[in-house]
Amino acid sequence: MAVTPDQILSDLKAGKYAPVYFLQGEEPYYIDQISDYIEDHCLAEAEKGFNQTIMYGKDVAMSQVLTAARRFPMMAERQVVIVKEAKDIQDINKEEGQSLLINYLDNPVPSTVLVFAHKHKKVDGRKPLAKTLSKKALLLTTSKLRDYEVPKWIEGFAKEKGFNIGYQSVQMLAEYLGNNLERLSNEVNKIAINLKPGEEITPAHIQKYVGINKDYNVFELQKAISTGDVLKANRIVNYFSANIRANSIIPMIAVLYSYYTKLLLLHSAKDKSDSGLARAMGLPPFVVKEYKVAANRYPLQKVMQCISHLREADLRSKGVDSGSMPEEEILRELVFKLMH
Repeated sequence: MAVTPDQILSDLKAGKYAPVYFLQGEEPYYIDQISDYIEDHCLAEAEKGFNQTIMYGKDVAMSQVLTAARRFPMMAERQVVIVKEAKDIQDINKEEGQSLLINYLDNPVPSTVLVFAHKHKKVDGRKPLAKTLSKKALLLTTSKLRDYEVPKWIEGFAKEKGFNIGYQSVQMLAEYLGNNLERLSNEVNKIAINLKPGEEITPAHIQKYVGINKDYNVFELQKAISTGDVLKANRIVNYFSANIRANSIIPMIAVLYSYYTKLLLLHSAKDKSDSGLARAMGLPPFVVKEYKVAANRYPLQKVMQCISHLREADLRSKGVDSGSMPEEEILRELVFKLMH
């Protein structure tokens, strides 16, 4: 049965355990979260010595995993078998190994909690194993968040931890940390342990505890470009250029490309109301006004030119037609072209 991470964690916290968990997909954060929870909480500490088995895929074949799963617990209600890096099980992609698992799924041992942490990969959906897993195991398939989904995830994670977080703070974290949920959760936790419950996470907190400068970051550069503040833009470019290794142009280009893509959506949207534009661009309604102001500076033709400049800078930053042009000069030229 396919389920969401929240559904699984909710059941686990209520003490409801399934016989088989198959956790697969590109996003390892939820796979680790669930397998770690089972490892830490399914058994009492005194029971773990005899009843908890941790295996690593590259060290075992499917028959060894299932032999362990078929044992009965010793002086405990259940036993736990966790296979980490399960995609590396020696015969998991072979017919024999898959047949063994299918047979086990038809009649799992009810006193065993068997967990496959199959990170960074999915079982071939065309094979019989995939169909059996979807019917007879608790199946979780994870995908990397898309860029536009990251801000909402950060807001939700901060709220879950008992903190408020403003739009600018969310954008700073999303732009600099991307969609790596493990890194995002670690950085938000790092901030949270230094704040009081209910306090708002601000750009100043991010600067202090994460190391992202609240005045010199791509979010502020984007704002300076969009408002035509040449002095501020040049200050930020100079700051980045002084330490270009720590301020690579490539993630900046990605953020600015996203910005101009949203302006393109604004110009092409049929519903020009704030709510309609917010839906079209995937933004909170209160942010739309900033984009409407920027759209006056950047008509459709200019937006398309800017996207072209960004693509050219992206290729140059990766060594295509760049000659000996250093990265900081590519950045300076790009910002100049975007603003003039």
